[in-house]
Amino acid sequence: MPHQKAQLRRDGFTFKAFFVAHDRCAMKVGTDGILLGAWSPVSQAKRVLDIGTGSGLVALMLAQRTTDAVIIDAVELDEQAAAQAQENGQATSWADRFHVHHADIRDWCAGQTARYDLIVSNPPFFAQGVQCATPEREQARYTTTLDHTVLLDCAASLITEDGFFCVILPVDVSEAFAQKAQGIGWHLRLRTDVAEYENRPPHRVLMAFSPTPGECFTDWLAIRGADQHYSESYTALTQAFYLFM
Repeated sequence: MPHQKAQLRRDGFTFKAFFVAHDRCAMKVGTDGILLGAWSPVSQAKRVLDIGTGSGLVALMLAQRTTDAVIIDAVELDEQAAAQAQENGQATSWADRFHVHHADIRDWCAGQTARYDLIVSNPPFFAQGVQCATPEREQARYTTTLDHTVLLDCAASLITEDGFFCVILPVDVSEAFAQKAQGIGWHLRLRTDVAEYENRPPHRVLMAFSPTPGECFTDWLAIRGADQHYSESYTALTQAFYLFM
C-alpha cells in the first residue's frame, strides 16, 4: 500500500488510507481538522467544497468517506499550501475527483455556477493578536484574511437548498459565529460540543448550518476518557482514519 512507504516520513501525518504532508503549510494536521473531516454529514453529498483547505486534510477525509461519483473541490489562499494539498491529493486513489484551487475564496466563489451539497471549513478564528512567526501562519490563524461574515456569505452563495455548511470553532467564538450565520439566513441543524476529557468543559464546537429550517440535533463528545485513552465515541468517529485504531 502507498501509505506504508509514507510511514517513514517525518514531514506529515500517516493515516490508514493516505498520507498528508504538511511541512509547507502554516497549520499542521491536528485534532480540529480530523474531527471536522470525520463528523461532517456526507450521505447526501454529490459535490463537496473545503474552504481554506491547507494541507488538504479535511478534503481528503471527505474523499475517503464518499463514493467515486462525488467531486471534491478545495480552495486555498496560500500558494505553498495549495501546491502541497494538490500533491497530497494526487498521491491518493481519489486524485481524479480531488481538485485544489489556489485562490481567494471571495474571488473564486464569484465565478462559480456549481452548487455544493456539503461545504466545510476549519476557519481562522482569532482576532488579530500577537504576531506569528510567519505571515502564512497569521493568515491561517487570524480572521483578518477570512472574516467570518465573508466566509458565511461565500458559503451561502454556493450551497444547495438542502446542503450543509460545517465548521469547527472554539466555544468562545462559536456563539458569535452562530448569531452571524442566523442573521444572514442560515439555520443551525447539527451541533456537537467537544471536550478534551470527560470531566472537562467543552473547548470546541462542531456546527452544521443549512439554508433550510428544521430541528437542531445536539450532542456531546469527549476525545479522551478518564483513563486518558481515546473514548469509545471518539474512536468510533475516527477509527477509519487513525493507523492505531
